[in-house]
Amino acid sequence: MVISMHSDRRVAKRSRGFTLIELIVVMAIVGLLASIAAPRYFGSLDKARENTLRTSLNVMRDAIDQFTTDQGRYPDSLEHLVQARYLRELPEDPLTGRRDTWAALAPPPDAALEGSMADVRSGAAGRSTDGRLYADW
Repeated sequence: MVISMHSDRRVAKRSRGFTLIELIVVMAIVGLLASIAAPRYFGSLDKARENTLRTSLNVMRDAIDQFTTDQGRYPDSLEHLVQARYLRELPEDPLTGRRDTWAALAPPPDAALEGSMADVRSGAAGRSTDGRLYADW
């Protein structure tokens, strides 16, 4: 009976851990799942940044239009819109992660109104998922 108890201990010790083959199989499955999920995850991040950029541009353009309608002139800068309370704060460009990369566009030369900013664009380099330049949005 002592021999059988001793042999039971050996069996119990062997069944406590994982074998190298089991660990390799699990790691291969985890790697396969990660290789499938990662591109979709990063693609959704890019689309979220682009949607945030569209929203920020629309909000700033609406503020420019409201300022122009109310004041009868174009604003001088985005900071001018913040100071005049047409924007609570200058939004961060989601593509560059900075607030100072917005590109202000001057009014057309034949514009009857004063001021130095009629539109705003992103200062980010590169193309969107649909192939257009971010600077053209």
